[in-house]
Amino acid sequence: MIGLVRDQIPQSELVRSGTINRIRIVQGDVTDYPLIERALAEYEVATVFHLAAQTIAPIANRAPLSTFETNIKGTWVLLEAARRNPTVQGVVVASSDKAYGDQLELPYREEAPLQGRHPYDVSKSCADLISLTYAHTYGLKTAVTRCANLYGGGDLNWSRIVPGTIRSLLRGERPIVRSDGTFKRDYMFVLDAVYAYMLTAESLDNPQVAGQAFNFGMDNPVEALHLVQTIIRLSNRPDLEPIIRNEATNEIRDQYLASDKASRILGWRPRYTLEEGLRQTMAWYEQLLGEN
Repeated sequence: MIGLVRDQIPQSELVRSGTINRIRIVQGDVTDYPLIERALAEYEVATVFHLAAQTIAPIANRAPLSTFETNIKGTWVLLEAARRNPTVQGVVVASSDKAYGDQLELPYREEAPLQGRHPYDVSKSCADLISLTYAHTYGLKTAVTRCANLYGGGDLNWSRIVPGTIRSLLRGERPIVRSDGTFKRDYMFVLDAVYAYMLTAESLDNPQVAGQAFNFGMDNPVEALHLVQTIIRLSNRPDLEPIIRNEATNEIRDQYLASDKASRILGWRPRYTLEEGLRQTMAWYEQLLGEN
């Protein structure tokens, strides 16, 4: 297994778990075409999972150029290098529900137009379209996974609702809700996302899969306040009521997916309920923060 690593972060799960010592590392940036082409060729890579991205919407709003560079240019660089390398048999591109932008009809379905308006959403819309271009124009076996909001151990972006809420509770602090609490999302455990990526990669020889995009989610959207209250209940800290800031900007109110295409063609169904995923996630953060 080969991993592309741009920044060495000692607190990352890759380092903390010791996984970094069990895989071969290529140090560099996904936008560096000579580096990517060399890595694919020298390591004779057969299947590529394109996960590299700037993933935080508020950062994209503050610094759109770095987000566009990584998320859009990084995608075409990788796909062009894959197209030119004969060992590459398939590419799975990790997109998200944000690629759809604001839609009149919910849940999002794969045939809906990609119409991101804010920087992060636009970067995902563009990367998504570029990925399918390489499938349909060049015959590169590529499929796009559009996942719901992911959560789970390893996420150290404390501005996100799940890690931020858990850390606040472990510190004995009231958790913060940036929106008014009614924004609705579909939350999927990270191990279900891994399962979705693997399921897609294993199916790339299926003509119904290559050149297609698939939604992966729980088909069970919940409001932000409900999610926070669920975490509070699981933590047994009912005394720590959330603080509703109502200060979210440049974010779509409701976003959630229909996963029936993935279910029909790939046999997809999530393996973890929201509560099961949150319990595992909370245990991970309890261990992490207990070490520090």
